[in-house]
Amino acid sequence: MEIIYAWVQRRLGEVADNIGTGRSVFISNVEKSLDSPYAVLGSTSVISYDKEFDHVGDFILTARVGANAGNLYRYSGKVKISDNTVYIQSKNLDFIFFSLSKFDLKSLSFGTGQPLIKASELKNLILHITNQPEQTAIGNFFRTLDNAIALLKRTLIGFKKLKKAYLQQMFPQEGETVPKIRFAGFKGEWKESKLGDVAEFKNGMNFSKEAMGHGFPFVNLQNIFGKTIVDISSLGLAESNEQQRKEYSLKKGDILFIRSSVRPEGVGEAAVIPCDLIDTTYSGFIIRCRIAGNFNDAFKQFLFGTEYFRCQMLNNATTSANTNINQDSLSKMLIRFPIKKEQSVVGNFFCNLDEQITSQQTKLENLKLLKFFYLQKMFI
Repeated sequence: MEIIYAWVQRRLGEVADNIGTGRSVFISNVEKSLDSPYAVLGSTSVISYDKEFDHVGDFILTARVGANAGNLYRYSGKVKISDNTVYIQSKNLDFIFFSLSKFDLKSLSFGTGQPLIKASELKNLILHITNQPEQTAIGNFFRTLDNAIALLKRTLIGFKKLKKAYLQQMFPQEGETVPKIRFAGFKGEWKESKLGDVAEFKNGMNFSKEAMGHGFPFVNLQNIFGKTIVDISSLGLAESNEQQRKEYSLKKGDILFIRSSVRPEGVGEAAVIPCDLIDTTYSGFIIRCRIAGNFNDAFKQFLFGTEYFRCQMLNNATTSANTNINQDSLSKMLIRFPIKKEQSVVGNFFCNLDEQITSQQTKLENLKLLKFFYLQKMFI
């Protein structure tokens, strides 16, 4: 007959081997070397290296004071621990780490200024504890989940680095007329043109506060930031008349540039309209670019995110309260492009790469949600 053990309440100080505050004072950032091989641990990670160590083992750590007080991380080895860091050592460290991950440690912090967590407060924290075999099984389960999450994170970072490298290699850079990497069957120089010679521009509408939240669909900045295709699944609403909807229309293949951004790197971000948007307008912080002639929509998704074009964008932007770009500056920027058939091949290649990135991102978010679900269900 299976024996079911009841979980019991215990103070963290009763089940942990050691809870304390670091003693080292951080002076300067020293890189790891043969002379300084030992990590100095701070509020969130390694902050320096030293020739000596004062702690050995596996640790759970959190900042003692400041915004990171209550945020946990793990580290193993011979280390120094800064005096701004609280640490926990225990034989069943996996179980305690994931048990504390569910607990809101920030609720322990106090102080009228910065949040503060004391080792003494942690020692008195009440946890629900099960028997050692179940603790080990639960700890192993969540460590396996964390390893899978870490692997997905590394894979996602790898895909993003790969995309960045290919953008540099598959589009001509400054002083080049052909890319370094090219698909078989294509040759000859890419054509160069000022954007204004192949496109027309129009600033968006400035809506009053009273006109927002009702009426007809409109595209805003959040539908463009960080995207190559305009996100039409979450359009806002704004009042517009028939003439305005005609004048500020959005057609398949239109490119929308962010005209003004509080972040310098956000100005000039561009995304392509994926289909004709009926009765839809766009924000005054956006410039519509409508290219005439033989351009592939998939190619346009990535043309304006290349290093060559982005450097021009930032060099031509002006800065006041926000960073801004205007139609005149856009019209003078140079673009390089091949025949439409090669545009299609290049565009589809990057679209497939983006699908892989999106897939990995979705898997990562789903696994994080799964971990959150199990944390709620597997601890009392």
